[in-house]
Amino acid sequence: MRIRATVAAATGALALSAFVVPAAHADAAAPSRAEVAKIFAAAHAASGKTGFRAPAPDDDGPYAMDVKFSNLKIVKSVKVGPTAHVATSVTYTMTHGTDVDITAYDFFTEPFLYRGSYTLPDNFLFGYDFATCTVTSATTAACKGTIDIYPNEGDLLNPEAGTWHVGADAIAFNGQDPTSTDFDFTKVGFADNGTLGTTLVQRGTGLSVNAAPEPVKKGKTLTVTGRLTRADWETNTYRGFTNQPVKLQFRKKGSTVYTTLKTIKSDSAGNLKTTVKATVDGDFRYLYEGVTVATPAAPAGDFVDVR
Repeated sequence: MRIRATVAAATGALALSAFVVPAAHADAAAPSRAEVAKIFAAAHAASGKTGFRAPAPDDDGPYAMDVKFSNLKIVKSVKVGPTAHVATSVTYTMTHGTDVDITAYDFFTEPFLYRGSYTLPDNFLFGYDFATCTVTSATTAACKGTIDIYPNEGDLLNPEAGTWHVGADAIAFNGQDPTSTDFDFTKVGFADNGTLGTTLVQRGTGLSVNAAPEPVKKGKTLTVTGRLTRADWETNTYRGFTNQPVKLQFRKKGSTVYTTLKTIKSDSAGNLKTTVKATVDGDFRYLYEGVTVATPAAPAGDFVDVR
């Protein structure tokens, strides 16, 4: 239900990704994934657009449905490791005309993420299921959906870390049966908005620390080592994160506050190593503050007994 958005989007591949019929809407007459894909393949061909948009009402494709989206909320950043599934909740308000039946078994709405231009995106991310909506008035509903990311299934490439745009869409089949010879594309409604917000999709980072020797005599030298790693979405592993500024911090025994002692940079393998003088008992840790494409990281402190 997720697919990389390339020029092939015009063939309907995105439609197959976007409108998988979830279990909550399962019905004997509900359109299949392949049938939905055919609809959007025709819509894209009729509109001459490669992005995920509805054609004009007079095109030979779905008509522009009277549905609008607003008040979309999503987390500021999404941390994605190398393998584990990540689910991100999205809420939004859906406003519709009185002629749109959002309670119909073949009406669907969902949030999505995309990177790049909406008319020619680099990638789209959708949810495994469609959003669920609670009717709040005759023409409005409060909707909640989920964006699902599976890095171990090829959802993301490493260069795609950073800012993603957030949108929402809706489709109404209006009782049309795509398997029927009487199926009419122009009676299927579609609406979308790709400018509802942004979020960061970041590569997860890992950070370790070890201070030695332990215990240590007061005034002697401590060597503090560690390693900074970053999720590689293409190999599904953590790899060394090179040439990054990392702070060495110390927290005196009994205190709750860490103080920065110095800043060093990770080497070509992500390794960290520096020395300090042992003065009092306490915890040493490394702190990485993160960048747009990678998350912050801070391991638990390594306690050193100074004698």
